Amino acid sequence: MNAPVVEPRNDDPPERPGQPFVAPCRRLDSRAPLRWLRRGWADLRAAPALSLGHGAVVSALSLAVSALAQQAGSYWAQLVLLSGFGFVAPVLALGLYAISRQLAAGRQPTLAGCLAQQRRSLGNAMVFALVLLVVFLVWARAGSMVHVFFPADEDRDHVQLLTFLAVGAAIGSIFALVSFAISAFSLPMLCDRDVAAVTAVVSRVNAVLRNKGPMALWIALIVALVATGFATAMLGLVVAIPMLGHATFHAYRETIDASGWPLNPAQAPATG
Repeated sequence: MNAPVVEPRNDDPPERPGQPFVAPCRRLDSRAPLRWLRRGWADLRAAPALSLGHGAVVSALSLAVSALAQQAGSYWAQLVLLSGFGFVAPVLALGLYAISRQLAAGRQPTLAGCLAQQRRSLGNAMVFALVLLVVFLVWARAGSMVHVFFPADEDRDHVQLLTFLAVGAAIGSIFALVSFAISAFSLPMLCDRDVAAVTAVVSRVNAVLRNKGPMALWIALIVALVATGFATAMLGLVVAIPMLGHATFHAYRETIDASGWPLNPAQAPATG
């Protein structure tokens, strides 16, 4: 008896004739980021329990990181760890993208629907998480070097502290820009469409390069909202994170034309 033939398994989306490698992007006007925030706020109001629940989890994680750094007695480590929040935030917002996707499909978001979407996107999300973790670890090492060359202790004068913060912010902005260019719209695209991770990343970088002005404003708004959340002892993150997560999904939908790829199987049909 002949042994059964086992076909090799391939979990990547099948290639389709005429399907481009990079999704085309649209030209954005300068007010686009403000529209995204309004739509993000509307999604938060449409699903307040799920959205604020995600925000509460992120706020609790930020408080835990801050407490660990304080127990270690390291002022600079607390700053580095909290600034690293921007590197992992896109992965933490997977559930928020799923909520916005369900609302876009005309359905009432449910926890079961969010979990199903997260399971479907888990593989690609882990790839992004690994990449962002590497970026964060490199930034943590760079932050320690900044502390060595520009020491900043609470007992020292304000000039040294400001120098430490200025140099750290300049170096950290480079890492943040890399993280933003790679992941900001890529994960929402993977949640929405059955597309390869490489295509999502390249499409995202292409969209950033073609819309530098609106993207610069979008980064400034993200920094302002997250900074406000930190300034309120992390409590503001309960609202800021879900608002930004929902807004990011709408930013992806307005910026990238992904109609050439099929909808994610975990989602019901939706227009757009």
